[in-house]
Amino acid sequence: MHNSLPCVIRFLLAVSLLAPALAQQLRPIDLPKPDTSGGRPLMQVLKDRATVREFRSEKLSPQVLSNLLWAAFGINRPESGKRTAPSAVNRQEIDIYVAMKEGLYLYGAKAHRLEPVLAEDIRALTGRDAFVGEAPLNLIFVADFARMGNSSDQNKIFYSAADTGFASQNVYLYCASEGLGTVVRGGVNREALQKTMKLRPEQRIILAQTVGYPRQK
Repeated sequence: MHNSLPCVIRFLLAVSLLAPALAQQLRPIDLPKPDTSGGRPLMQVLKDRATVREFRSEKLSPQVLSNLLWAAFGINRPESGKRTAPSAVNRQEIDIYVAMKEGLYLYGAKAHRLEPVLAEDIRALTGRDAFVGEAPLNLIFVADFARMGNSSDQNKIFYSAADTGFASQNVYLYCASEGLGTVVRGGVNREALQKTMKLRPEQRIILAQTVGYPRQK
């Protein structure tokens, strides 16, 4: 009886230490259906498209987040699974990771939901500017070279960069339409971020993009 007491104590101690981690586990987030009926005229949006580097900490609503991600690289033709941005040979090799205060998620376009990746606030790791840790949302564009077949490394780099550009511009246009601010960023410590995100060797971080409400209009 006495010999088992330390085991019981160790078990209870382990449970007490594990409880906070379990409480902080991320759950999938089912996004609202994107509202595709709104928005401002395209020419006005192009006129107002701009880069912003000062953000309020105010969170985006679930509907705004849903619309934003769908605009970036959502499925706009369900019958074929094709997307709002083009990709070379329709390989759809770009994944969008979503870094928020609550943690890191992966946008699943097919189910239109956020899949949990990491229960940790890694916003500050997504760039070298101070504002990245304060803005409510940082998108991380990751290319999966494993989806790009037998293309040469040079072509994989070229086309994944181009495809990221298409999606990030969609984000710019949506933000201009909805009064949000955004900036796309190449200044990323890719090696450190890749390690934190636990990416495979075939996955490459291309760019990051900060989104939030501008501090000053």
